[in-house]
Amino acid sequence: MPSKKLYWARLSIASNSLLCVMKIVVGVLTGSVSVIAEGLHSGVDLLASLITFFAVRISAKEADARHHFGHGKFENVAGMAEGLLIFLGGFLIIYEAVPKLFSGHGPESLGWGVGVMAASSVVNFFVSRKLFKVAKDTGSPALEADAWHLRTDVYTSAGVLGGLALIRLTGMYIFDPIVAIVVAGFIMKAAYEITMEGIAHMTDVALPEPEIELIKAAVLKYGEQFSDFHDLRARKSGSQRFIDLHLVVPRELQIYRVHDICDKIEESIMSDLPDTHVLIHAEPCELGCGKCSLGTGKDSGPCM
Repeated sequence: MPSKKLYWARLSIASNSLLCVMKIVVGVLTGSVSVIAEGLHSGVDLLASLITFFAVRISAKEADARHHFGHGKFENVAGMAEGLLIFLGGFLIIYEAVPKLFSGHGPESLGWGVGVMAASSVVNFFVSRKLFKVAKDTGSPALEADAWHLRTDVYTSAGVLGGLALIRLTGMYIFDPIVAIVVAGFIMKAAYEITMEGIAHMTDVALPEPEIELIKAAVLKYGEQFSDFHDLRARKSGSQRFIDLHLVVPRELQIYRVHDICDKIEESIMSDLPDTHVLIHAEPCELGCGKCSLGTGKDSGPCM
């Protein structure tokens, strides 16, 4: 799995490097601030892709004496860093665009700008789509943030294309900086969402409700063999999930049978949610429980 993530992280670096150079060169040659802005955006994306690559590589390391729960949080840190970088990219675009609102000058050779923006949209669409899939399959927040970078680039490149088309149709150069500022707005909105997502994982926010329900369903597959469960806690660190819960079992049940039930529940959860670590604390039910008298944990209601 780490090699798969690293492969697509490298591809993201390669595509961003190529697009960054193409956009900046064409933007400088044509004088289009919106194309230059997109080049800066791709430059920020390139830096973010480098951060993603190193975060994915570090997070793949096994737990050690200093990191008992592994290195997954490095991906969460990378996601937050990428969000801050996108903010920086948005500010740079605005810085470049505002003076152009009053200059009265515009881009030349619009065909080159249209061509590079169209190529950028197509490349980033396909790369981001694959990154989203790999991020979902591996549960990688760093790859997901990188995918959002590239998908944002698709939308903003399309916006620049529209601005260049308006200049060609109307001859009004002011559309170039206006589109650049609108692009910056979209970029900063994405930056906010990515940063908040990173903060949520760093503060050990609970897993989303659909995953919590999946965990409960996996536990209840073996509901006839225990009395109840409670204190379910679930969090995510990078692509890894950490789950712990208390399992109430009939007090007369032998320890090897309790251990067997716990193993089955752990396997059930991990089959639905790969790359998950499960810790189950078994405790005896209260005296007088109907299940205790049966000893098998069947045909009785919960004891809690």
